Amino acid sequence: MSPSDPKTNVPRVTIRDETLLSDNWGRLTRYDFDFRRHDGRTERQSREVYDRGDGAVILLYNVAQKTVVLTRQFRLPVHVVGENPELIEACAGLLDRQAPEAAIRREAEEETGYRVGMVEKLWTVFMTPGSVTEQLHFFIAPYEAAMKVSDGGGEEEEGEEIEVMEMTLGKALEMVRSGEIRDAKTIMLLQHLALDHVMAG
Repeated sequence: MSPSDPKTNVPRVTIRDETLLSDNWGRLTRYDFDFRRHDGRTERQSREVYDRGDGAVILLYNVAQKTVVLTRQFRLPVHVVGENPELIEACAGLLDRQAPEAAIRREAEEETGYRVGMVEKLWTVFMTPGSVTEQLHFFIAPYEAAMKVSDGGGEEEEGEEIEVMEMTLGKALEMVRSGEIRDAKTIMLLQHLALDHVMAG
């Protein structure tokens, strides 16, 4: 729903045309629209929007050990821009028409091998609102050794090759400071654990 100018009740955005550019892994659409500026002027703009569905991310933590579970996997876009493509991340994935909690439980088991119990929902945010429709649901959950049901590693038939990493929260935060961890969603979750004193006990 487009917001309206409170003075005139005229919609700020009116879509004039949309063109499907690609419909492969996700949908890339070009929108031509009229945008009403705050000074009352209307101008024609064009933007490309990528829709690949919504996702979820989870950070597993162990209070007694003061550890977290992260993953490392290849990311082609990072390679394309000339950076180290082996990114260290919290476990994440697309919802694939599941509810966020069900989806992230599935992803946690597939990627890390842990079958988690209680999960805590933190927020739902837009990660790249300038061009991507995806809303990302953030979770944290406690884990312990008894929850390990497999080696994890992801789904090979989907091209995944995921390394499971367990480390202290302190080490992970140091890796953020050093630039070894550069994934935004992971940094947000690690800082949440530190700032909210989740691991203080």
